[in-house]
Amino acid sequence: MSVLLVHLSTNAVCCSRSFAAANRAARPYASAMARTYSPREMIDALVALPTVSRDSNLELIHFVQDYLEGHGIASRLVASDCGAKANLYASIGPEVEGGVVLSGHTDVVPVDGQPWSSDPFVVTERDGKLFGRGTCDMKGFCAIALSLVPQMTRLTRPIHLAFSYDEEVGCVGAPSMIERLKAELPEPAAVIVGEPTSMQAVTSHKGIFHFDTFVRGFEVHSSQQHRGVSAVMVAAELINWLADRQRRNAEAANPDCLMEPPFTTLHCGTVAGGTAHNITARDCQFVTDIRSLPEECPLEAFEEFAEHCREVVEPRLKAIAPSAGISFEQHAHVPGFRVDENEPAVALVRELTGANSCQEVAYAAEAGQFQQAGFSTVICGPGSIDQAHQPDEYISLDQVEAGTVFLEKLIARLSQA
Repeated sequence: MSVLLVHLSTNAVCCSRSFAAANRAARPYASAMARTYSPREMIDALVALPTVSRDSNLELIHFVQDYLEGHGIASRLVASDCGAKANLYASIGPEVEGGVVLSGHTDVVPVDGQPWSSDPFVVTERDGKLFGRGTCDMKGFCAIALSLVPQMTRLTRPIHLAFSYDEEVGCVGAPSMIERLKAELPEPAAVIVGEPTSMQAVTSHKGIFHFDTFVRGFEVHSSQQHRGVSAVMVAAELINWLADRQRRNAEAANPDCLMEPPFTTLHCGTVAGGTAHNITARDCQFVTDIRSLPEECPLEAFEEFAEHCREVVEPRLKAIAPSAGISFEQHAHVPGFRVDENEPAVALVRELTGANSCQEVAYAAEAGQFQQAGFSTVICGPGSIDQAHQPDEYISLDQVEAGTVFLEKLIARLSQA
């Protein structure tokens, strides 16, 4: 079997758009220095800087960098390999252990083809809700944290801001920053990943393995299919294998699992291939993401799939055309996340929110990467994932207020003698 499994660098995703304007020497947001913002004003500012994952995020990063510098706070960047994107991290308060990391991602998903009622990159308020791309996922959390920087003057234990790039394409940017945080920070007591959870503590998320499958067929006239290999039809067979594997996972699901759905999923999102209706297709490509339960490794499902291709499908193809084959290209591998409710980060969030219960979520986030690096981690942030990635994405003003009160309580706690 001709298997090509390419492991991409965590910093290697480059941008299709020129980022020269975002990286210009004369920074356009120097006026942000020494300014104060309300949470709403900061949400407006961040949403107005489009950071769709396929583009650069440097305009937003430089805005944040200038804003922090205006308040006497130095920040450090960890650039992508192509230089078009960057993580930003900064420490506020004394250089001592026991601080808290506030983690958020700066990128947002595209708006292409979505029927928005208003400009997605201009925050619009309607019926107690702030509409705009990223208001919920997750510029709302980042904006609240930034707006409260002027209140962080009496910290006795530090708050560390950690803003990543390319979370939406597979948590690609965070690992390089986490490595730096691990090496440079006094050991923090907790990492709070501010994904939208309606301000509930989340202690578990799924893992992701995202890959492409390439099928190489052999072209003949469709009336002579016995002489050819249709890459499209082989791909359909493989996609059906993924669907059958998911069905078996669903049948074996643990009824006590709190995730929805409570099993590992294998999803084919796009398919492309073929030339004409009367030609057996030479090539076909499809994209798969495996979202695994935290206690399972998505690589195991992929390896089972690859073995099926190698042992069952490919010999049949090569018997007809030796040039036929199946290969793979990896795009992301995000570890799952599960933490005990007695973990220090979880206990901290429950104390600040007053919540007695914890939740589990089916989406993936950077929490698993922080946990894998040895940080006590929890997910908690304003807004609901139900509104994320949709047209007319929004965060309610009630959730902005709840997120603000939460972080104000955290600041007060970290300012105690």
